[in-house]
Amino acid sequence: MADPKGFMTTPRQDWARRPVEERVRDWDEVYVPGALLPIISKQADRCMDCGIPFCHDACPLGNLIPEWNDLVSREDWRAAADRLHATNNFPEFTGRLCPAPCEAGCVLAINQPAVTIKNVECAIADRAWEEGFAPPRPPERLSGKTVAVIGSGPTGLAAAQQLTRAGHTVAVYERADRPGGLMRYGIPEFKMEKHHLERRLEQMLAEGTKFRTSTSVGREIGADELRTRYDAVVLATGATAWRELTVPGRELAGIHQAMEYLPLSNRVCAGDLEASPLSAAGKHVVIVGGGDTGADCLGTAVREGAASVTQLDIYALPEAERDEDAEPWPTYPIRIYRLSAAHEEARDLRTAPVADADARLFAASTLRFDGDAEGHVRSLHLVEVDARRRPVDGTGRTLPADLVLLALGFSGPDREDGLVDQLGLAMEPRGTVARDAGFATNVPGVFAAGDAARGQSLIVWAIAEGRAVAAAVDRHLTGSSRLPSPIGPYDRPMVV
Repeated sequence: MADPKGFMTTPRQDWARRPVEERVRDWDEVYVPGALLPIISKQADRCMDCGIPFCHDACPLGNLIPEWNDLVSREDWRAAADRLHATNNFPEFTGRLCPAPCEAGCVLAINQPAVTIKNVECAIADRAWEEGFAPPRPPERLSGKTVAVIGSGPTGLAAAQQLTRAGHTVAVYERADRPGGLMRYGIPEFKMEKHHLERRLEQMLAEGTKFRTSTSVGREIGADELRTRYDAVVLATGATAWRELTVPGRELAGIHQAMEYLPLSNRVCAGDLEASPLSAAGKHVVIVGGGDTGADCLGTAVREGAASVTQLDIYALPEAERDEDAEPWPTYPIRIYRLSAAHEEARDLRTAPVADADARLFAASTLRFDGDAEGHVRSLHLVEVDARRRPVDGTGRTLPADLVLLALGFSGPDREDGLVDQLGLAMEPRGTVARDAGFATNVPGVFAAGDAARGQSLIVWAIAEGRAVAAAVDRHLTGSSRLPSPIGPYDRPMVV
């Protein structure tokens, strides 16, 4: 503990964002370049090195947070990078994309702003790359065993890297033209620039992991062929079966799923397209869904030059502070008002003058869509709802809508490619892949991890699942494993 009084003398200071008017004119990350390192050592000083660090329990990876906070406060970046990578394969991803349940569990957060754990993590990861502290780690010898990992999101990549480093020959199958999953084509560039992803993929290639892109398992390659070719198979396809909105007018043109819209803007940034065919430019946009995916659509539509953007959230406007009765420390408070970078932009630019806060209308439920003579959506009718989602009389209103984006979450793996049925996988009633306490499915040699089995979750849980299933597969192949297994398949976040 470098400064025993740091938490009393140093106020919390977050990584500064670039001015709104500047950042909405480009697709670069929203933070001021270089503004983190000058403040981060003092911020790490605020860590109290608690006797019982609840941040460990709040983080499914079991990140050694007090240890690397202390090392950063002393500016021992190499040791900090070693401790960080001991539990997390991709800290530059979580440092940008994770909502930081660790900070909600920080002991300091009982009565003060928490330590900026996420910022410290990001600073260590970026410094590790700059200083060469994250070299490839190819195995010393090969086991002779082969593993197929289906899906290249954070779960698939973490599993593949762990298994490769253990000496197995691993091939990652990805149906898109580039690996990365939602980090590639779901997460907008302004949240995480893709060079962070490319750098890790290059590291994995140097370690020996193989990538088979533009290959849909179940179509281009059958399940039986895959099982014959490999000693083990890891299903890490994610939960990409999106939820629908069944209201009158849903069939109108101009109503799209968020994951039909977001990949196109990412392809524009990648240089694949000159302009998105679903661009929001000059359109009145309504986003149905109040979660992170909806916020990603919001920031994207603002950058594309939408005439207006409104986001509908079926829940009531949350309080600024956590409800200690409903969501006490150290649980992660779900219902608390948060202002993401996209919402800050929408608020300052007044993209939705009718909104309750920033661009959001809370306690709002969609009733129907109306269109023009050509069958294109032109308006959305909504009503305010109470805590039980029952319509409140006299609260109906109409919003102009030329483009409607549905961001209602996901229910489980996409089954259109036939993989689940070809394998004969047992499924849970909620649509996810069933597995036992060792991540194994009902099919011998086939394991399931990540959102495909857990259900829609956070990136930090996805990486933890990837590390844990790697240990299970290693044990299956060799009889034992020294790989870490941070979570079990039935573990869940801390709740009351």
